[in-house]
Amino acid sequence: MEKREILKETELFVLDMDGTFYLDTDVLDGALDFLEEVEKAGKRYVFFTNNSSKSPKTYIDKLAKMGCYIKRNQIITSGDVMIQYLKEYYPEKKVYLVGTPDLEENFRENGILLTGEMPDVVVIGFDMTLTYEKLERACTYIRNGAVFLATHLDINCPTKDGFIPDCGAMCAAISLSTGKEPKYVGKPFKETVDMVLEMTGAKREAMSFVGDRIYTDVKTGVVNGAHGILVLTGETKLEDVPKADVVPDAIFTGLKEMGEILKTMREEEA
Repeated sequence: MEKREILKETELFVLDMDGTFYLDTDVLDGALDFLEEVEKAGKRYVFFTNNSSKSPKTYIDKLAKMGCYIKRNQIITSGDVMIQYLKEYYPEKKVYLVGTPDLEENFRENGILLTGEMPDVVVIGFDMTLTYEKLERACTYIRNGAVFLATHLDINCPTKDGFIPDCGAMCAAISLSTGKEPKYVGKPFKETVDMVLEMTGAKREAMSFVGDRIYTDVKTGVVNGAHGILVLTGETKLEDVPKADVVPDAIFTGLKEMGEILKTMREEEA
């Protein structure tokens, strides 16, 4: 799809964070200008990150330090989607969570019953406090019949210095040990799109998922009736595109280019 056309059609931009809006603690060039242009065009944006290592509150505080001020209804994480999924399909079940203290707090605040004993469900998040004991317990519980769930399938998380192992890499180790595969609920899966639609009231066909990964960010839009936009500021490089199993609806160098085109379109209409 032509770049200007997709920007014109989009009423809600669902923005990835790591590698799309910022890297570590540095906001990417032109990202804040893009948000300003979205608002001037009468459009909306929300952030959706597969990174479940931090709570929505932590992300709100992090963005504020970068000069980006959002409300709670403008940030969704794969942890939020997992909480919703557990409430719908495993209500009142005991959960063993492999996650950070931030994720644990988010689960407890939303009424999820966490346990260190034999659970009904094992949930794997992006656990930057991972220990061998947590890994061993998760494998044992899954072998003994616990349901195996995971917040998201990202293999690596981009940083300024390269990449670090993400939730998908941790699940790969557990799968090799147990012979079991997890059910994922973050991007690119239906549960994510359903939650965004419910929270925003947006129309599916007027929504664009924007991010630096084809297999999560872009795929979410492409396979779920929305748009998928690739930006080249993170994991995916242009030479990776022909090898991917989905085709982006549009490719931009980054949010900066998207903002510049939106500005040009607005000035032309003035």
